[in-house]
Amino acid sequence: MQIARILQSQGFGSRRECRSLVRAGRVTVNGNAVDDPFLEFPLDGLVFTVDDEDWEYREKACLMLYKPGAHECTHKPHFYPSIYTLLPPELTARGVQSVGRLDQDTTGLLLLSDDGQFIHTWSSGKKRIPKRYRVTLKHPHTPELIRQLLEGVLLHDEAEPVRAADCTPIDALTLWLTI
Repeated sequence: MQIARILQSQGFGSRRECRSLVRAGRVTVNGNAVDDPFLEFPLDGLVFTVDDEDWEYREKACLMLYKPGAHECTHKPHFYPSIYTLLPPELTARGVQSVGRLDQDTTGLLLLSDDGQFIHTWSSGKKRIPKRYRVTLKHPHTPELIRQLLEGVLLHDEAEPVRAADCTPIDALTLWLTI
């Protein structure tokens, strides 16, 4: 594949911007400066350098991000900064998306990828992939609350109740909740 197309696929900009990077002498492959943006390279095991920073070619991007509170899982946030502001620009340029979402005040692990099939597989309710949450409660849990969670709770925008597959108390104010 041409080096300019490789750079574009890795999030370094448009093809025109990537050709300019190469022509400006900012790219090396195997320690050799590359000045021809149309030079072809095999992708398998390719490591290249842009502005003295090494990059390994990846066909797809998949990463984990620990989401802090006060961030939104959207590209167009309303009240808080987007989680995408926490990522290097090369990843956002690749179009990575979160696999599911966490509320703005919720912290936790998020998967992100630019592989649409991967995202669909993990986020589609049809696949029934369990999701486990550590839940901190405002008030101590009761047997009635746990029963309600296991039998199903009707959420605001849902037609059917959401049932917990498991609900395990950790302490008076904390539960492991599997949905």
